[in-house]
Amino acid sequence: MYVMTIDQRGSTGDIDRVPGLLKGLSALSTAGRFERSVGDEVQGVVERADEVVEIALHALRSGRWYVGIGVGEVDLPLPASPREGSGPAFVAARAAVDRAKGAAAHVPLAVVAGRDRRRANAANAAADAANGSQGARACANAEAVLRLIGRLVQDRTAAQWKVVDVLRSVRQDTHGTHGSQKIAAQKLGITEQSVSRAVLRSGWQEEWAARPAAELLLTLAHDSTEGEK
Repeated sequence: MYVMTIDQRGSTGDIDRVPGLLKGLSALSTAGRFERSVGDEVQGVVERADEVVEIALHALRSGRWYVGIGVGEVDLPLPASPREGSGPAFVAARAAVDRAKGAAAHVPLAVVAGRDRRRANAANAAADAANGSQGARACANAEAVLRLIGRLVQDRTAAQWKVVDVLRSVRQDTHGTHGSQKIAAQKLGITEQSVSRAVLRSGWQEEWAARPAAELLLTLAHDSTEGEK
C-alpha cells in the first residue's frame, strides 16, 4: 500500500486550500480515500502506483503542497477514514512529508519506506533511508524520478498548462491517435506551430515518457519494502 500525506505550504499566511485540493482529487479514481487529517493536511491510502504518480503531480502542479509518500504495510482491514489508519506506511508517510518540507526550495516531495511494526516510528524510518536498506534505496530512486518529473510540472507557465490540459483531453478522447495537436490547436484557436512550441517548452512529452518509470520504481519500492518485513 501507499499512504500519501499532503500538507499545505505557507498555510499560516494563506487561505485554507484543502477543500480545493480535495475537489481536484475527486476527479481521480482514488477520490473517496482522501480527507482532511489535521489542519491544512490531507491523507489517503492508494493501492496503485500509477495513481500515486497522478496524485503527486496534481498536488505539485500548483506549488502549494508538500507531498509525502509512505510505502509498505498498513493494518487491515482499512478503516472507513484514513485518519483512523495505522501501520508502518502511515508512519513513513509522516516522515516523508516532514522530509519534503526540508526540500521546499526544490521539489517538495519525498518517498519513505515503512518497515515492520518494531521499527514503526519516524526516526527509524529516516535511519532506514540513511542505512540504505533495499526498500529505502528503491524509495530513493522513485523519489528522484518523481522530483525530476515534478520539476517539469512546477515550471510550466499558465499558457503552457492551457495547451497541455487541452492536448491531454484530446488525446484521451481520440485514444492517442495522430493529429491530436491539430485538434488541440483548433479548440484553442491558435496555430498548430504554437501548440508544438508549447509542448516542446513544457516538457509534456518527457513527463509522459517518464511516468511509467516512476510507476515501476514505486512498485519496486513497495515489493522491496514488503519483502523486508
